[in-house]
Amino acid sequence: MQIHPIRTEADYDSAVARIAELIAAKPDTEEGEELDILATLVDAYEAKHHAIDKPDPIAAIQFRMEQQGLRRKDLEPLIGSRARVSEVMTGRRSLTLAMIRRVRNELGISADVLIGHSQKKRRKRVYSGRFERTSVNAKRRTSAR
Repeated sequence: MQIHPIRTEADYDSAVARIAELIAAKPDTEEGEELDILATLVDAYEAKHHAIDKPDPIAAIQFRMEQQGLRRKDLEPLIGSRARVSEVMTGRRSLTLAMIRRVRNELGISADVLIGHSQKKRRKRVYSGRFERTSVNAKRRTSAR
């Protein structure tokens, strides 16, 4: 048994190939110990070099909808009116805590995923006096002056 740290992709590929050879090894044998050590090293390397980010909350909901054959209308009891579902699914409105709880309970999506920030960009709101307008309109108005 010759084990060394995994520092490169070649080391990683070699370790994964060896794990495939040892996958049926019995515990408490030399091969079983080698398998255990290699699996730990590969896991550490993957966590450092091949980390997977949490999915976007909206993408997670859409994925679960596809899995279960759901439509946006099916989200109304969980999120609210048709307009509210549309706002949430397009990223114009964030999920509230109550929505997160209902979606978690009904669709089985982790609250950690649902709490995450949506990747879709939101328009910043600019407040000027009594009127609210989007930053796009504010830029047009200020540049015209």
